[in-house]
Amino acid sequence: MKTLEIRRHSLRKAGGGSQLAQAGVDYARKLGATMGPFAQVVTSVVPRARETALAMGFAVDYELVTLADDEAMYAEHAANQWWNAAQPFAALAAIIATQGATWRYAHGLAAVWRDIMTGLPDETAALVIGHSGELEAALVACFPHANHAEWGQPFGLCEGARLAFAGEPARWTTVELLRSQNFT
Repeated sequence: MKTLEIRRHSLRKAGGGSQLAQAGVDYARKLGATMGPFAQVVTSVVPRARETALAMGFAVDYELVTLADDEAMYAEHAANQWWNAAQPFAALAAIIATQGATWRYAHGLAAVWRDIMTGLPDETAALVIGHSGELEAALVACFPHANHAEWGQPFGLCEGARLAFAGEPARWTTVELLRSQNFT
């Protein structure tokens, strides 16, 4: 079995920006000491994702451009605002089920995750550091028949999931959500 751990980036500087705040570096460092090892580490091209992996103590093997440029997807999100729903993952799953722009985006990201796992040796793990919205969408695409209502809120800082990739043919078999006790 292979394992993929996905995590949202850590706390960025006040006022937005792409870099981590010192508190974000400190938190990622503390969390990273409890993680790994990883045969491969992948982040988005946005600096805060790469900085999170480095603060966790992991060298980045490569970066991905994961930001969407599909206006139809942004329109679907604006119309539905799944992140404000009482059961956000279920609301996102409903959008993805329409097989529109969000479906294409989510399944594209899920395919990238599958490609990362395919090249790994058995009994190893990979780490992906990404962003709110993209991680949740790809996770729903990987587990379309899960009880999304039980998954809770969108991922907070450094939260994510651990996915098992196994079988013949290889596929996503289980998911464990990784939630933080608090960001301190």
